[in-house]
Amino acid sequence: MRHSLRLGIAGLGTVGGGVMKLLAREGDQLKARCGRAIEVSAVSARDQNKPRAFELGQAQWVNSPLDLAARDDVDVVVELIGGEDGIALELVQRALEAGKDVVTANKALLAHHGPALAALAEAKNCTIGYEAAVAGGIPIIKCLREGLVANRIERLYGILNGTCNYILTDMEETGREFAEVLSEAKALGYAEADPSFDVGGTDTAHKLAILAALAFGAHVPFGDLFVEGIERIRPADMEFAWDLGYRIKLLGLASREGSGVAARVHPALVPLTAPIAEVGGVMNGITVESDPVGTTVLEGPGAGEGPTASAVVADIADIARGNRQNFYVKGAKDLENAGLVPFSSLIYRYYLRLNVIDKPGVIASITAIMANAEISIESLIQPARAPDEAVPIVIQTHETTESAMASVMQQIDALDAVIEKPCLIRIEAV
Repeated sequence: MRHSLRLGIAGLGTVGGGVMKLLAREGDQLKARCGRAIEVSAVSARDQNKPRAFELGQAQWVNSPLDLAARDDVDVVVELIGGEDGIALELVQRALEAGKDVVTANKALLAHHGPALAALAEAKNCTIGYEAAVAGGIPIIKCLREGLVANRIERLYGILNGTCNYILTDMEETGREFAEVLSEAKALGYAEADPSFDVGGTDTAHKLAILAALAFGAHVPFGDLFVEGIERIRPADMEFAWDLGYRIKLLGLASREGSGVAARVHPALVPLTAPIAEVGGVMNGITVESDPVGTTVLEGPGAGEGPTASAVVADIADIARGNRQNFYVKGAKDLENAGLVPFSSLIYRYYLRLNVIDKPGVIASITAIMANAEISIESLIQPARAPDEAVPIVIQTHETTESAMASVMQQIDALDAVIEKPCLIRIEAV
């Protein structure tokens, strides 16, 4: 049997602690399955004296995580610090420069620096394992990089943030407002103290940038992604969507569009009959459309100690077995530089909710604006209310471009009778 695979783990928070516990509990089984033992040689974290629910065993404490990259008793650096820059980036760079393999759960780091780190890893004949960076316990990276390697990916979309999915599910089921459900999500540990990355769509965008680059073999500049969160969704939107045959989900979507790639994050109305509509609570779900296999659907827990630690250890086990992969399906130098298709050129059907003063001529003004932009209305709903009282108007459009709809929204928002910023949600054919 080969010598043991020696790990240096940086970060002992929820995920790092989960990895330590999983390695200790399943050490014998992993040794049998990988053909060699896996041991933790050294660890580093912010506070050495913090009480922890696991033992460090024989692992040596290192004050600076950067020192892990230079240790002779570390074969693989496991980066679980987080953050797109700073010490996490420097640690990964130093580890690769030293010829050490890297395993990370850091989605922000890879969304911003993936191509550069991939090129460095290839130059140093190292591998980067990052299954835990996207969708927790769902093996979507392995699916794209290995299981679907003979397929041409045409489209992928999914629910990639459990916090947002929990909030939207609860709003639909209970009728409570966004702020109330978000507060509860914080109390339950589903949302961070500062939840803006989650509810604003940034976390989903980080994951989508990684998936899109992997699936389509193209650079996906994170800064070019269209990103919209769920802050403006109201319980009324949930009710109207259901009546129209839809459910509202925050989606990350990427697709081939001609010779380019389109990628974006936003809330969407999805048909109640679609598998993605059934993914509730804190779960994640991803659909991949490819040729020749067709449609592949994956669902599972997207975050938390157990699922994320499982994904980290799966990458470690691959390295222990000698299963080495490029970061992308193709080499980093072969990634296409076509750029993202402009979001303004994409075509959608739309759901539009307006709160207006109920007086003669309001609907005529709204429909005239849309007619002038050559946007056709599929349906219009106006619940009955007392005269001069604010009422919602819900409009479904036929297909039009994002740019045309953006222009119409500006004009409608400027109407005196519109008393609240309109809520616009795209309708996805999924």
